[in-house]
Amino acid sequence: MIPSMRNRQYMQMAWVVPDLEAAIAQWLKTTGAGPFFLFDALHFDDANYRGTPMDIAPCRAAIGQHGDMQIELIQPLDNSPGIWGDVGPRDKVHFHHTGLYCTDYEAEKAALMAGGAEVAFEGLMMGAKTGYVDTTPTLGFMTEIITANPVAEQVFAAFRSAAEGWDGSDPIRTLG
Repeated sequence: MIPSMRNRQYMQMAWVVPDLEAAIAQWLKTTGAGPFFLFDALHFDDANYRGTPMDIAPCRAAIGQHGDMQIELIQPLDNSPGIWGDVGPRDKVHFHHTGLYCTDYEAEKAALMAGGAEVAFEGLMMGAKTGYVDTTPTLGFMTEIITANPVAEQVFAAFRSAAEGWDGSDPIRTLG
């Protein structure tokens, strides 16, 4: 697939951080992004990391809205093998990945791989195919591919809705 014909809209930027609450506070203070929604555990079904069956490395995460862009902050919980240490040190703040929300997961993956990338992690999140393609050799960060699905639509809509007209109150939340 010709790159100009692909999905060119990153909808998320993500950082690995050593302290989730401190990172949220910094984003709130310096950018006004938010509110941030906490996720104490991420889980993928039928997952593998670089060809080895395993779930995503343990972490906590938070996602907030900054204009049209989602800001994701990920705090690894240990030194388990996994993508959180593949781009930079887990104990330092570093940019980790961008997110692409797409209707054709396999085409997006194939196009990135044709450009020299390889799949670092892949699995099903809430039943939908999601993967992290290691584009660090060419782009300097990973690219997360998220298959469009009704659950994600609902969750992403909740992030956007909470951010519209947000007055800064209740900056850290949970879904539900």
